[in-house]
Amino acid sequence: MKTIDKIPTSKIQRASKLVQTGAKIGVNYIKYYGDKLINSEEEAKERLNQNNADDIYDGLKKLKGSALKVAQMLSMEKNILPQAYVEKFSLAQFSVPPLSPALVIKTFRKYFGKHPSEIYDSFNSTSVNAASIGQVHLAEKDGKKLAVKIQYPGISDSIASDLALVKPIAIKMFNIKGKDSDKYFKEVENKLIEETNYVLEVSQSEEIANACSHIPNLKFPNYYPELSSERIITMDWMKGEHLSEFVAHNNDQKLSQKLGQALWDFYMYQIHVLKKVHADPHPGNFLISKEGNLIALDFGCMKIIPDDFYVPYFELAEEKNLQNPEFFTKKLYELEILRADDSPEEVAFFTEMFHDLLSVFTQPFNKEEFDFSDGNFFKQIAELSERYAKSTELKNMNGNRGSKHFIYINRTFFGLYNLMFDLKANNIKIKNLVTF
Repeated sequence: MKTIDKIPTSKIQRASKLVQTGAKIGVNYIKYYGDKLINSEEEAKERLNQNNADDIYDGLKKLKGSALKVAQMLSMEKNILPQAYVEKFSLAQFSVPPLSPALVIKTFRKYFGKHPSEIYDSFNSTSVNAASIGQVHLAEKDGKKLAVKIQYPGISDSIASDLALVKPIAIKMFNIKGKDSDKYFKEVENKLIEETNYVLEVSQSEEIANACSHIPNLKFPNYYPELSSERIITMDWMKGEHLSEFVAHNNDQKLSQKLGQALWDFYMYQIHVLKKVHADPHPGNFLISKEGNLIALDFGCMKIIPDDFYVPYFELAEEKNLQNPEFFTKKLYELEILRADDSPEEVAFFTEMFHDLLSVFTQPFNKEEFDFSDGNFFKQIAELSERYAKSTELKNMNGNRGSKHFIYINRTFFGLYNLMFDLKANNIKIKNLVTF
């Protein structure tokens, strides 16, 4: 894979890259208009989506950082984006062009004042894994194999300007309107800034590993603060396949169930006991060991769940509360889904919409056991998403709905559900948490 010797860091440089990408998309649309005169609308649209996905991803992967991280986040929205975008953007999870060895060594000299060979007994300057914010190298010290994660230069300084560039796309995609929309973008910006703080990540990683070490079939690497800095993390090298690679060939249903239970228990313990959750559940952050254990990595994105959000959110996960109109409406106001300035039409529309969505989305929480390999469950979610995505009534209303905490909590659950489906995990004990 071709390496990168330089990453655009200034606002002008990064904006110009996006302008170039925009020009390519313009050409794709010109081709599309001609294509649909010759071929079917469906075929032409599919090619347009594929060409746009290729060009957008190619542009973002050169920028790396928060621009690419947004693509990674969008790849988890399988029910919102066309499949071509999901497939292409999912590459941002663990497969993007790495930094060149020269740039890697320069980064070490900046943050440690030393060449990597002065810190480790051996160090491979060629990356073995590259993602949106950093890349991983194999090293060895005192007979122990280590994974060394290095953050791309200039990433933390470009977050605000990157989000400003992608903001118009997000506003259009999610129908966000109104003067208070900034709270959602600020939430994303703050989380991305936290993800670039590797000192914080090491601390969070050790905290979660210690708190969740009792969960069966779940493993974590050890972290080494003395070999880490604000832009470099050193941890144990963990052997295993990325979850997406594992599910492509696995036929052992008992193993799928075991891994799915470990994954579910891990998230339920974080959410309901720690009230702090790993809000980045994509395949690139999980490995499957040869021993059949789930290995959890990368705790840069942790979301604290405040009680004033946690309580009404999970009250609405109970079926009896969904069937109580007065209680249901009260909780919608508490969660900022309904607003004091809503018209009667907006109150009626969003009450019905969220009742439909929650009635489907919360099904697992109202069962003793749940089959996440059931395609009908995910089909219901997809059909509802498509129905409201096409709603002309919704497009004419203010899409600013819900507390800012929904952004990462919903991301967590969508990501978790998708991973459980990928594993084809069935007979999952939903309330297994009580056994810990």
